[in-house]
Amino acid sequence: MSRAGSYQKIGEFWDTHDLADYWDKTKPAEFEVDIQSEATYYAVEKGLAEKLQTLAKRHGIPANTLLNLWVQEKLKDRKI
Repeated sequence: MSRAGSYQKIGEFWDTHDLADYWDKTKPAEFEVDIQSEATYYAVEKGLAEKLQTLAKRHGIPANTLLNLWVQEKLKDRKI
């Protein structure tokens, strides 16, 4: 279809072309996706969550990033 040699060129091709014009050149594809979450969620008391969100905003980072940094520090101190 596009015969492009880079992702950028492929993107440029599809920015100006419609797949409907090439539908007869496509073929079915089958694949399996095994998505495993790398996140584990823990409940945080509402008041603590609000304070965490406020402090994270002040530092310009997401609350989950700030929380992960704090937990890493605490575990490092305990040498776990």
